[in-house]
Amino acid sequence: MASNLDEKGLEDAAILLMSLGEEEAAEVFKHLAPKEVQRLGETIAKMKAVPRQRIEKVIDSFEDMAAKESMLVADSNEYVKSVLRKALGEDKANLLIDRILQGSDVTGIESLKWMDPTSVAELLRNEHPQIVAAILVHLEFDQCADVLKMFTERQRNEVMVRIATLDGIQPAALRDLNEVMSKVLAGGDRGKKSSLGGVKAAAEILNMLGSAVETSVLDFVREADNDLAQKIMDNMFTFDDVEKIDDKGIQALMKEVQSESLVIALKGATPGLRDKIFRNMSSRAAETLREDLDSRGPVRLSEVEAEQKEMLKIVRRLVDEGQIVLAGGGDEQFV
Repeated sequence: MASNLDEKGLEDAAILLMSLGEEEAAEVFKHLAPKEVQRLGETIAKMKAVPRQRIEKVIDSFEDMAAKESMLVADSNEYVKSVLRKALGEDKANLLIDRILQGSDVTGIESLKWMDPTSVAELLRNEHPQIVAAILVHLEFDQCADVLKMFTERQRNEVMVRIATLDGIQPAALRDLNEVMSKVLAGGDRGKKSSLGGVKAAAEILNMLGSAVETSVLDFVREADNDLAQKIMDNMFTFDDVEKIDDKGIQALMKEVQSESLVIALKGATPGLRDKIFRNMSSRAAETLREDLDSRGPVRLSEVEAEQKEMLKIVRRLVDEGQIVLAGGGDEQFV
């Protein structure tokens, strides 16, 4: 998917779509997620003249991949369950399987995924925090965080408490949400509740909100339920936790991060994290990075946090791909 592609992969995908023609490319876009459409659209817009040799190479590569992936399966539902569990592990796969196979229960939420955060916030602003929480847990964590930033501090905190304590959503509740949102949500009739919400979801969203908002939310939760606040914190992964990655993982991360982004992100890093990154670079690269850090003037905190968030997204992707293992306390793992 486009969300997991590097720069070259995005360009190759863009070249392929441009080669298909407008109508065929439009059909492909219909099957992509909003973020994938945005990233591919931006890449296409930036592309100018492309050498014919590269176009032919991309098409040949696609034909080879298509030939290998042409086998059909008798039971597609069981196939997707098996593949996702092998690729992602039981917990993550089950969350995705619920969303995929129970998709008819929440089809209306797809419309929210295409809206900007301000519009979603306006749509939800006057709803009860419990309803807002039940809707937001269906969105990507970063989109959810952007919507929450539009709320008042009190409303944001109340919604986060409910997200953290949400133990799935029953089909009947989805039908109620459907009425409240005037067909923004689609009710379902399945017997099994979806595994959305909970402490991990709250922690993921907090990771995207920024340090100032994060502190406010956690303080609010701590006053209501200290144990719940601690559980959320235990599941959070912050930029400082990058220092816990082993050397092999740091080296894998460095291959994915642009030099300019790394410089800005490290402006707000601890000395220990900086040293660990320097140790996992060549002497020349480490020296260049040190010089860039020393010569770079003051950087806005918002810029630093934005680049750190981007690095954390890369870390999570590499964790999902098995290239990085993040060890927490005891037998716990950061995901």
